Amino acid sequence: MLSSGSDCSKSLLDDLDINLRAKRRWRMAYLALRVVRVMLELPKEIISRASNYEGDDEIVHYSFVSNIEHDEDAGLKEMAKEKDLSTAPSKPGGVFTAGLATSDYTKSHYDYGKLLHDITTIAFTRAKKRWRMAFAAIYAVRAMLSLPKEIVAKRNNYKHHSEIFHSFSHTAPDIEPNTALDLKPRTKSQTDAYGFVPNLDFDHAGLTTMVKERNLGAVNESGGVKGIAASLRTNPENGIYGNDLHVNKRREVYGSNTYHKQPPKGLLYFVMDALKDTTILILCVCAALSLGFGIKEHGAKEGWYEGGSIFVAVFIVIAVSALSNFRQELQFDKLSKISSNIKVEVLRDRQRQVVSIFDIVVGDVVFLNLGDQIPADGLFLDGHSLQVDESSMTGESDHVEVDSAKNPFLLSGAKVVDGYARMLVTSVGMNTAWGEMMSSISQDTNERTPLQARLDKLTSSIGKVGLIVAFLVLVVLLIRYFTGNTKDEYGNKEYSGSNKNIDNVLNGVVRIVSAAVTIVVVAIPEGLPLAVTLTLAYSMKRMMKDQAMVRKLQACETMGSATVICTDKTGVGLNTTGSVYIPLSGSKPDISGSPTEKAILYWAVSDLGMDMEKMKLSYDILHVETFNSDKKRSGVLIKKKEDKSIHVHWKGAAEMIVAMCSSYYETDGAIKSLDEESRSNIEKIIQGMAASSLRCIAFAHKQILEEEIEYNNDEKTHPRLKEDELILLGVVGLKDPCRPGVLNAVKICKSAGVQIKMITGDNVFTAKAIATECGILQIEDEANYGEQVVEGVEFRNYSHEERMEKVDNILVMARSSPFDKLLMVQCLKQKNHVVAVTGDGTNDAPALKEADIGLAMGIQGTEVAKESSDIIILDDNFNSVATVLRWGRCVYNNIQKFIQFQLTVNVAALVINFIAAVSAGDVPLTAVQLLWVNLIMDTLGALALATERPTNELMQKQPVGRTAPLITNIMWRNLLFQALYQIAVLLILQFRGESIFNVTGEVNDTLIFNTFVLCQVFNEFNSRSMEKQNVFKGIHRNRLFIGIVGVTILLQVVMVEFLKKFADTEKLNLLQWVTCILIAAVSWPIGWIVKCIPVPEEPVFEIIRRSIVTFKRNM
Repeated sequence: MLSSGSDCSKSLLDDLDINLRAKRRWRMAYLALRVVRVMLELPKEIISRASNYEGDDEIVHYSFVSNIEHDEDAGLKEMAKEKDLSTAPSKPGGVFTAGLATSDYTKSHYDYGKLLHDITTIAFTRAKKRWRMAFAAIYAVRAMLSLPKEIVAKRNNYKHHSEIFHSFSHTAPDIEPNTALDLKPRTKSQTDAYGFVPNLDFDHAGLTTMVKERNLGAVNESGGVKGIAASLRTNPENGIYGNDLHVNKRREVYGSNTYHKQPPKGLLYFVMDALKDTTILILCVCAALSLGFGIKEHGAKEGWYEGGSIFVAVFIVIAVSALSNFRQELQFDKLSKISSNIKVEVLRDRQRQVVSIFDIVVGDVVFLNLGDQIPADGLFLDGHSLQVDESSMTGESDHVEVDSAKNPFLLSGAKVVDGYARMLVTSVGMNTAWGEMMSSISQDTNERTPLQARLDKLTSSIGKVGLIVAFLVLVVLLIRYFTGNTKDEYGNKEYSGSNKNIDNVLNGVVRIVSAAVTIVVVAIPEGLPLAVTLTLAYSMKRMMKDQAMVRKLQACETMGSATVICTDKTGVGLNTTGSVYIPLSGSKPDISGSPTEKAILYWAVSDLGMDMEKMKLSYDILHVETFNSDKKRSGVLIKKKEDKSIHVHWKGAAEMIVAMCSSYYETDGAIKSLDEESRSNIEKIIQGMAASSLRCIAFAHKQILEEEIEYNNDEKTHPRLKEDELILLGVVGLKDPCRPGVLNAVKICKSAGVQIKMITGDNVFTAKAIATECGILQIEDEANYGEQVVEGVEFRNYSHEERMEKVDNILVMARSSPFDKLLMVQCLKQKNHVVAVTGDGTNDAPALKEADIGLAMGIQGTEVAKESSDIIILDDNFNSVATVLRWGRCVYNNIQKFIQFQLTVNVAALVINFIAAVSAGDVPLTAVQLLWVNLIMDTLGALALATERPTNELMQKQPVGRTAPLITNIMWRNLLFQALYQIAVLLILQFRGESIFNVTGEVNDTLIFNTFVLCQVFNEFNSRSMEKQNVFKGIHRNRLFIGIVGVTILLQVVMVEFLKKFADTEKLNLLQWVTCILIAAVSWPIGWIVKCIPVPEEPVFEIIRRSIVTFKRNM
């Protein structure tokens, strides 16, 4: 019994010891896991919950310290209970709730403390211990791996806001769904910080239709805009959650803000397009006939060479052309996507964020400002004086007023033309009318620029000449053939009346026709359109890197002809920096708004200690008068909550605000009457600040009675702000420092013969100061300021004749309206100037459209301005405008280089073949050889010359203007001398080559072909510069040019030495190769000498035309 009792006691002690050890293990493990989990979750929660959301129904504070002893006791008590992990209640410290105020969420997450307790208090086997350790290790690793991802995803989106961090939840209120839409929002939150649970009872398709059809009754029955927002799980004051998981879930449920675009044209399309060329088709027919006759006459082993060679050559030409066009199609499609990637400001996690228009999701709260494009269909939340232009959707030009009472509907694609607002996104992408319309429109990348149109005419003219020459060659060769004056390779007559072998006759005719058609192929400069496409695409790509995005192709080339640039102050000034967020770290406040608002708010918050949030809560906004470029001021009517008093506030151009005031505040707060002396003193202060290039903004105020409020309509829904008898609060000066490099950029433009005119809304003193600082006005010309500086009202009051007389001398126009800017552009165009205009506001759109080149600002520019422009300056810097001018001139110059190169080949090839055909009855260059030459000059030559980068010499020339000829006298001089040299050399080789070099006819033909090709290679170097004698300057920077020349020479060696049957050539020895190279190299000294010959500035055809007219008069 003792033994039994002893054993029992020992057993009890062992059990107790086991329980104590299990308890200790549980305690240590639970505490360690709890601390690790809290430490891992804390940074993530601080980042994602930094803002203290006000107005939420329930706020749960984090409790990072809990009573561990209580948890332990609770855990020990659970030992006696049944181990049902799926139904066990949560312990206070066991689950980190992430701030969710719903019991549903707590139940849905498993209690890790309970799980660990159950595992550790059961009799442990080795497997269970390993399982426990594996579970803890996997959980810790998973948490640590997910933490960096969350931090990176949120690092730019969230700011610290207050000293106490609160969580928030989106809780939908109870709404009685008395509507046609089945809107049954739940009373409990279905949205957490890491995911989105949609309202399954919500009819989103019905909402989409409601907005499209503007069904105001259905909106009201659905609980209004706020009721719909609740159904979309959106808090109008805080926005949606900004984490990727939540946004992606909304995108999955409601769709993305993209529409189905027509895919870019495929490679097969361009192959078929190239095959549509008439001359190519004729060549293919000739090749097929030649192939058939050759196989019949010489057998399949030897007879396929001539016809097969033509087929291969045609295939190569088609393939290279199709690949080039296909590549440019992809390039333009890529640029189109970049152009349509509009940035939109949204509210997420209670903070304003800038996102791509493609990232907008249903439920987003979007900020709309003047000039913005509405990114999706939605409903008006709040705002003031909002008017939109829906002409792109409805065709109606009248502006539509949007408000919460009568018309809360906002349609995608419309433009904001006045006021500002916040909107709730209700449908995106293909669910909008704009998406449906855009998906049915295929983008036309076959836009023909003015230069391409001129080149089409040039190509047509040259093609006609080539057609005439080819026809003459065809007639001469046919006559010589049928009269027995041609011989075959054995010296026998090819045709005789007695030998009427139909196969031989047809074979001979086909060979003659193919030679004539090949002449047409070479004569037609098909490389010109390719060269234009290549140089435009290349320059667009390079300009993107230089902060200029081309929206319209024609702007690239037109900018090179610009004679006047009308710029506002945006490009040369506005280097300053509206809601305000105060970071917890005490760094500079985060301020959003226009540059002017940012500067003023930063001064008020940082220097004056203004509490923006506290001030906003102290009053209600009754009406807002948005900024107007004509009035140059904005105002607001507010009612203070404390005493219900009503106040009018105005801010704007200093002299205009001062003119509205009858009194002013002294520094001690006393109000004094604004008499003539005081007014004069204040105006002198404003002028002095303006002369220091400060932009002066004044503030005025007036307290009024409710009965004094005036209205613009009988319904008294649109108050009119008081504009007289105001009290002047003060005047501030904003410095718009000249950007670094602007002074040099203005000098470069002036040296290039381009006149810079500054058109600004600032007063005349500020405008003169800034223009002088930027180099637009010269201090030594101060005596001429009377002619060079005018105000907008003065310019518009001139008669038409006075404007046309003075417009060239005007360099600065101050206090200008959008109409004044448009008027100046029209006057300059009437004087045959090529005008470029920069702008950033909605009111600049008419001038941007009227100008030859519209340049919109990418940062401050509104979507209306960008849509009206041809090029977007991405960094808002005038330096980039000068860069665009350089690239524009480079495009024009590169195309002229290629025209000179190609016309040289055309003239030489046509003359040589014609003379040889008429005199000798045979052409020295076969069809395959001519196709190879065509490939060299059309494709490889275009690639080499169209990708030259701009040089400083381009900015030292005068602009070409609107009516300058495409082929200049300098180009005619260069190409004619080179062509004459090539013709002379090749004709000597044609008629005396066999005797001079003591070679056979086949080798002599190879010498002619080789010399002709090498002449083009050397002439490519001459074409790099039309005026400079040193054609090698900067060649090391154009690796593509060097590579193409190398590839051309290599392929020529292969053609001559290894493709005897294909190219109809004979191998040449070293001496013959050196001879060909030396003959071709003579083109370099000829080019050097020719460039010393002066040419008249007047176009040669104009001289000829005038001479003919004079001769007729004398007759």
